Amino acid sequence: MNASRGIASIKEDWFVNVLAAVKLQHSWSQIFTGETITLRCEIQGGEGKVWKYEWTAPNTNSPPTSSEYRISRVSVSHSGDYRCRGSSDYLLTGWSDAFRLTVSFPSKPTVTLQPSWTQIYSGETVTVRCEIQGGEGAQWTYEWRAAKLNTPPTSNEYRIIRATESDSGGYSCRGRRDYFFSEWSDIITLTVSYEPRPVLTVSPSWLSPGASVTLNCEVEHPSAGWSFYWYKAVPDLSEKSSSYELLPDGSGTAQDSYIIHGQTHTAGYVCRAGRGDPEYHTDHSRPKFVWSADVHSAASLTVSPDRVQHFTSDSVSLTCEGNFTEWRVRKFSEDGRLYSDCRRMTGSTCDINTSKSDTAVYWCESGSGEFSSAVNITVHGNGPILVSPVHPVTEGASVSLSCSLRTQKILSNVFFYHNDKLIQNDPRGELKISAVSKSDEGFYKCQYSGRESAQSWMSVKADSSSSPVWLMVGLVCGVSLIIILLLLLCRCRQSKLITQIDWFSITLKYHLMCVVIVIVTWSSTP
Repeated sequence: MNASRGIASIKEDWFVNVLAAVKLQHSWSQIFTGETITLRCEIQGGEGKVWKYEWTAPNTNSPPTSSEYRISRVSVSHSGDYRCRGSSDYLLTGWSDAFRLTVSFPSKPTVTLQPSWTQIYSGETVTVRCEIQGGEGAQWTYEWRAAKLNTPPTSNEYRIIRATESDSGGYSCRGRRDYFFSEWSDIITLTVSYEPRPVLTVSPSWLSPGASVTLNCEVEHPSAGWSFYWYKAVPDLSEKSSSYELLPDGSGTAQDSYIIHGQTHTAGYVCRAGRGDPEYHTDHSRPKFVWSADVHSAASLTVSPDRVQHFTSDSVSLTCEGNFTEWRVRKFSEDGRLYSDCRRMTGSTCDINTSKSDTAVYWCESGSGEFSSAVNITVHGNGPILVSPVHPVTEGASVSLSCSLRTQKILSNVFFYHNDKLIQNDPRGELKISAVSKSDEGFYKCQYSGRESAQSWMSVKADSSSSPVWLMVGLVCGVSLIIILLLLLCRCRQSKLITQIDWFSITLKYHLMCVVIVIVTWSSTP
């Protein structure tokens, strides 16, 4: 009796230390329909015993009696709780804790691009990625259908370094683990095109000295995270080209516009754009120019004959002037082409035998990087031309406009128009303006025998001698003279006497003071 109780106590103690547990053979957190899985019943503490197994499982009437429960091509109906226990001789373990199996339909993979730009340019780096929602942590291998892939990768990323046009095309993927395959993803189309060239615009293209200039840089797909770089063109006569100098705060700006304050002289500008990490840069834009007709530049351009309009086959000389030894004449034609060299350059003079293609803006560039004033030249065939000055006219100066034919230089009975309004109709052949004012600025044209010339712009600039600076000089001197006279008056009342020597000394000091003011003002005036 006591012996049997001792044996039962040992069995109970041993039974307590034997536990059953259900484990999934695979380390997948997500099981998809169609896959093959194996559940294993493990009895801890029962090593060395021969066990028989019992299972409780959903969707089965005849569960296995071995330690492994293999399910081929699982379906959603196999989802549920799985338990097991073991028996050996007269011993029986308790049921294991429930193992919850969840089977779901596999998500369709998606292909994404990083960066997420469907338009990629030659030289950029892009990563094509295959993503399977809910499949995280699984040991997937991947298959790709892609353009230009002879040996497709088996990872979920396909990195294209320095893309070319041959990388363009559709990309799709699917995932695989063991014998299970997901669906193919939808196709994402990648387009690789040649390196883009931004388009630069400047406003205004002709400016008054001191005006602000706005640069705008336009690229394709402007919302694709571009940053912008802004440069000034610096003439390089030895290379017959220009180098580019970064403008202040012009590196990697987020805005596609850049404002230059206080522009006074002719200058050229370019821009380019960048995006991505590492940053990819576009080519530089074609240079665009802002032209100034200001003849007070360090360099200037004179035209002979001095007029805007010319006939075809006329001989026209363009001469560069300034304290420089090397020059080139540049030409920006009506069709937007930039020409860097004169066909017939002798020293600092460019000689042109005009044709219609010579209608353009012209300016000089020195070997020291200076730009001259710019001039407009237009070339016409038959019909009258307007003879008007090529450079701006100073306020207060006189100017004469006339009309000319190829075969007859002096005409009479000419109609003159200012901004399309008739302003002179008499036998005279000239339009004379004795004292030009700002209101005389505008477009002029002439008409002779029913035929009209083209119109040309006549610019009027302020007279520097009547500038506010000189008015201030006169005001200072005038006020000083009044103060001196008042002091003299007070002194006369006190002493009743002022000698000629005192008067000479005072007036001499006054004139010397005015001379000093004039010299200082003149030296500081641009």
